[in-house]
Amino acid sequence: MSLRIGILGAARIAPAALVSPASAQPSVSVTAIAARSPERAQAFASRHGIPKVHSSYEDLLADPDVDAVYNPLPNGLHGRWTRAAVAAGKHVLCEKPFTANAAEAREIAALADASDRVVMEAFHYRYHPLALRVEEIVASGELGTLERVETALCFPLPKFSDIRYDYALAGGATMDAGCYAVHMARTFGGETPSVVSASAKLRSRDVDRAMVAELRYPSGHTGRIECSMWSSSLLKISAKVTGSRGSLSVLNPVMPQAFHRLSVRVGGNRRTEKFPRRASYAYQLDAFAAAVLDGAPVKTSARDAVETMTVIDEIYRAAGLPLREPS
Repeated sequence: MSLRIGILGAARIAPAALVSPASAQPSVSVTAIAARSPERAQAFASRHGIPKVHSSYEDLLADPDVDAVYNPLPNGLHGRWTRAAVAAGKHVLCEKPFTANAAEAREIAALADASDRVVMEAFHYRYHPLALRVEEIVASGELGTLERVETALCFPLPKFSDIRYDYALAGGATMDAGCYAVHMARTFGGETPSVVSASAKLRSRDVDRAMVAELRYPSGHTGRIECSMWSSSLLKISAKVTGSRGSLSVLNPVMPQAFHRLSVRVGGNRRTEKFPRRASYAYQLDAFAAAVLDGAPVKTSARDAVETMTVIDEIYRAAGLPLREPS
């Protein structure tokens, strides 16, 4: 059995997120692409050895030789084309954030539930052994009762014309970088938290370039997420979990294949753990293929995405900013 995937849009992320890992995954092939610009789609296909170029997204979704689609379109378009893909009978690997807001995520999740299609959000870090190990340590009770979870994803994006700053395309730091921080806070905190407060730094009236939010979990522990695309925190990718008996900290939990460090301190003792340098995107593609071909469970399902988007909506409300809307 094999999985034939088509790409919606010639996005910059597609080579690393899909094309490269697919070349090393014998059960997966990238067979088609469509983009708004036929010239750009053709150039992308030629560069990456993709055999078929479609003139529109609709034509790609109608292709019987495409089993699944990878959706790396701008944030505000994720919901529209994931919805269309499911309606066309395709499985979907959709880039984060899953949709523009929680209401749209709930709609897509209901469609996924009513179908037999796999709909998976592309939080690739979630499938890497590093993230699985952090989750295992927290669940084991080694750290004691959880007290505090802090996650951060900050990187510099000084190109302010970038679509990630475009409100009409559901842009903003909390959507682009913050969705990782929120998802890690949920994963490593063991629950979906509520938002106590949030404070934004703005690029424009409705678009955040940085955000800090305080969280509280149903079991009583607290949390904090920090994210930015332009702030004094130029580069910060980390997670820290503190319990009554000890703590763990992770440097670069998002792309550990580039570099990483996991440190655990318990009872005055400290240890570090190392993990494979295989790309997180490769583990993600393994999981997507296993879900489609073998019926394996999905960690970043559409229902999981509803929880993340609900927290993101709460952060925007707490910061006094409007929710993002579908494009």
